[in-house]
Amino acid sequence: MRRDIGATALLFTSVGSVIGSGWLLGSLNATKIAGPAAIISWVVGAAAVMLLAFVHAELGAMSPVGGGNARFPHFAFGSLVGFGMGWIYWLGAVTLAPVEVEAALQYSNKYVDQWFGFAVVHEVAGQTVLTAAGYGVAAVLMAMFTVLNLWGVSRLAKANTVIVWWKILVPFVAVFALVITQFKTSNFTAGDGFAPAGLKGILSAMATGGVLFAYQGFEQAVQFGGESSNPRRNVPLAVLGSMIVGTVLYLLLQLAFVGALDPASAKHGWANLSFTNDVGPFAGLATALGLGWLATVLYIDAVVSPGGTGLVYTGASARISYGLGRNGYIPHTFDRLSKRGVPWISVIFAFAVGMIVFLPFPGWQKLVAFITSASLIIYAAQCVSVAALRRQLPDITRPFRVPGLALLAPASFVIANLIVLFSGWTTYWKLLAAVGIGFVLLAVSNATRPREQRTPLDWRAGSWMIPWLLGLGVISYLASFDGGKSTLKFGVDMIVCAVFSLAVYYLALRLRLPSGTTERYFEQTAEEAAES
Repeated sequence: MRRDIGATALLFTSVGSVIGSGWLLGSLNATKIAGPAAIISWVVGAAAVMLLAFVHAELGAMSPVGGGNARFPHFAFGSLVGFGMGWIYWLGAVTLAPVEVEAALQYSNKYVDQWFGFAVVHEVAGQTVLTAAGYGVAAVLMAMFTVLNLWGVSRLAKANTVIVWWKILVPFVAVFALVITQFKTSNFTAGDGFAPAGLKGILSAMATGGVLFAYQGFEQAVQFGGESSNPRRNVPLAVLGSMIVGTVLYLLLQLAFVGALDPASAKHGWANLSFTNDVGPFAGLATALGLGWLATVLYIDAVVSPGGTGLVYTGASARISYGLGRNGYIPHTFDRLSKRGVPWISVIFAFAVGMIVFLPFPGWQKLVAFITSASLIIYAAQCVSVAALRRQLPDITRPFRVPGLALLAPASFVIANLIVLFSGWTTYWKLLAAVGIGFVLLAVSNATRPREQRTPLDWRAGSWMIPWLLGLGVISYLASFDGGKSTLKFGVDMIVCAVFSLAVYYLALRLRLPSGTTERYFEQTAEEAAES
């Protein structure tokens, strides 16, 4: 791969992923779940994700390789965990680009219908899905993402940098315009109060309301780290810098959203919050306040912001399948590079899978919960990986070291598992099913290869992963969150999950690969980096 991405472009790769459809729809969905207390969800979510960002910053600077999130667990625990985590991350990444496109079409449906005479989304059994015309528009947008990614990483970075300047400017302008036009502090206690669903609502909004979905994306600098001009400096800067920008922006957006509402819109309770054109919440507020110019800008941004994020994630998912191919988990066809240094087959495959995701699946919020759970499982695995690699590769240069890792890593692992719990059984069982499909594919891949080409799965070092994922499923099934049986009452389920997570964390460290095996895997990657 070519090292064509500079510091600013790499930072904007992460910032552009953080600022996507989450800012357009997250404030409304979080408010419906938690009321004005959604602001607490954004604060707690930022703190949790910042801890996870520190872990990624150390890993990305230590070993800047393409598709890094799929490969760090492989270094620490071998192929079984490497494939499992790579597959889960790929599921989240390859789903995200079409979700961003769907959000853009949902937000702009009213004006597309007015201007061009056809709708791009409609309601089917209470779910917002694409029309036939919408599917065609979505295909065109996905094809544009694919072409830009195939064009080469330097051009991708330049295109993304231009888009991100717009994506940063518009939300801040929206905040300023809404606040100076109308900001009612009384709205924060209107309706059924500040926190109608209590602590449970605040936590649920993090996982299913789009809060953590909005923050995720900081790790894209790690995914593109193998293509950065100075990754040991640029990766930590991009990871942590994007989280700072995202945190400030989303807190201001949530405050402006609640403050600018007409108090009457919450008279039936925050869960039933509604106002004119709430499908495009910020544009709807701007129109109601007489800010027609802002509404126009927001409808334009409804295409640009999700589109920019979809552009980056199309490339990111391709880097994941590239990493899986390099590690031998899937056919080596997926790690073929074009003359421009792009994993072109992986890029085209991401386009094909995206077109399947556009079929009538549940709407934006349900898919957001799935993507959030998949991402948090990966973040959790990185927390164990960074601690294991400190023991396995103590002498490797680490330009960025997480302070207090002995406490921060297990705490971050527990937090990531708790957030998966907050998503509920309704979401988690689908993730488990998707993981099962992945392992079936791995078994088929190994069974159809000559014995000497089969990937050794390092069963002992990875044996903790299966009881972790299944045990988390049992707790989720018995818990009090969405779809759970409430056998474990609220609070008790969180304690059980935290204790279980700590047990898994220390078991994983105990079972890690021998240092010699990790050094061999790491050296193979170093040789790859030297070749590029």
